[in-house]
Amino acid sequence: MSKTNEERLKKLFVRLDSMSYIKPDTIPDIPLYMDQVTTFMDEHLGHTKRYPDDKVLTKTMINNYAKNNLLPPPVKKKYSKEHMLMLIFIYYFKNLLSFNDIEELFRPITGEHFDNLSGLSLEKIYNEVFALEHGQMENLKADVKEKFNLATRTFQDAAPEDQEYLQLFAFICELSFDVYLKNQMIEMLTDQLREEHGDSSKKKK
Repeated sequence: MSKTNEERLKKLFVRLDSMSYIKPDTIPDIPLYMDQVTTFMDEHLGHTKRYPDDKVLTKTMINNYAKNNLLPPPVKKKYSKEHMLMLIFIYYFKNLLSFNDIEELFRPITGEHFDNLSGLSLEKIYNEVFALEHGQMENLKADVKEKFNLATRTFQDAAPEDQEYLQLFAFICELSFDVYLKNQMIEMLTDQLREEHGDSSKKKK
């Protein structure tokens, strides 16, 4: 039996309520080998996977991040807590931006704050950024609810058997357009940083 749109929205909110970021105090303070890194990430970010067989991070992915200057190289094949924090940031950005854009965005972070014990550490930056999570989640849910309500007022003249799907389609389009615009803004800001830094490097995939 097909779900109603109201049931779909409730399921979306249950999923959102279950999502949270990795707290720094759960990350080991000792350096980890590659297998330990991938195991930790899968345990703590596995709930974000779309399909059970998806991988949060693989050895190949991590090696590619280091190769493309997104991640500082490991020390004696071990990854520090700072490496782990960078990998979490990369995880959230990798489906939005190219390697070249992520590298540009992270350039000041890796250059000035990675392994910085005397000034503003990467862990402090991570905490500041993710401290916004709770407020943003509530704002997101309110925005999603508003978009849903707008969508339910569309296609009032459609046949009853078509109306439910057409309103769902309108809702998905609203969400998609929102993501599209925000992605455009992120790319524009990254391009501004690149221009300010005078970077003329070729785009990486």
